[in-house]
Amino acid sequence: MKICVLGAGAWGTALAINASGRHAVTLWARDAEQVRAMAQARENARYLPGFAFPPSLTLQAGAALSATEGADLVIVATPMAALRGQLGQLRDAACLVAWLSKGVEPAETGSGELGLLAHEIQARVAPGLLAGVLSGPSFAQEVAQARPTALVAASAHARVREALVAAFHGPALRVYANDDIVGVEVGGAVKNVLAIATGLADGLDLGLNARAALITRGLAEMTRFGVALGARADTFMGLSGLGDLVLTSTGDLSRNRKVGLLLAQGRSLSQAVDSLGHVAEGVYCARTVVQRARHLGIEMPISDSVVAVLDGRVRPAEAVAGLMGREPGVESA
Repeated sequence: MKICVLGAGAWGTALAINASGRHAVTLWARDAEQVRAMAQARENARYLPGFAFPPSLTLQAGAALSATEGADLVIVATPMAALRGQLGQLRDAACLVAWLSKGVEPAETGSGELGLLAHEIQARVAPGLLAGVLSGPSFAQEVAQARPTALVAASAHARVREALVAAFHGPALRVYANDDIVGVEVGGAVKNVLAIATGLADGLDLGLNARAALITRGLAEMTRFGVALGARADTFMGLSGLGDLVLTSTGDLSRNRKVGLLLAQGRSLSQAVDSLGHVAEGVYCARTVVQRARHLGIEMPISDSVVAVLDGRVRPAEAVAGLMGREPGVESA
């Protein structure tokens, strides 16, 4: 199989390394200088240092469309903010397409619209594509190290699901197929917001009980939101729901959790984000998730509290007090 990965961040690079031993893989980056540096060092020193490129891995810069020529499968490995543009360029592509982006695109100010999930963006800008998403609990460093990992390939099209399994399923990486793309994308987006909440709790040293409560009640929020958008409830007990939520909320490699930790330590939001060197998608999609939930009439108190902290309306300790002061409820709600 010929695979083209558009985007040489940590995650795109890790998947390119993983697949290049079994397939012909091209890793494309917009920045020609970055490509020259990677070609010289045979590693991505900027985003994934310490992991040597296999000799078979091809690097390319320039026009993205030229890099995809002849590809059987194109993987869009960009932050959520760049997904619309990349899909627009691929709208007439004959190959199969999948994205790695996890988040919700903010609506344009004053447009009166709601933020969109990735598959909704694709339906608007490239409706003819056979496309889907590759998601699930995964840190790029561990995939590059060939540590055991399980992902989920979601699409309405069986051909896309089958291609993603064929491309990436191997000795150290299991890929499960799922046709509930709504549920998989909601899980991938909302878990980032909830990981900020658990980072806040850990930064305040609230204990393991508090962390378990946030993860469990956060899963309830995620499920309510997803079902209201048309997802299946059982999807959230799988890799892109519970699995990704636990990893991102507890793992020391989680950028979103790190944002919460830093905010709890008294850093400003800009200081926390600038210190990462990478995108923390939860910061950028939290408000959009909450806005869309309110439009649907869905209560998401943990996510609401995260937004209040990110906006500077309350301090982390005040957000915790607000959550603990809510009226008693039943667990199934």
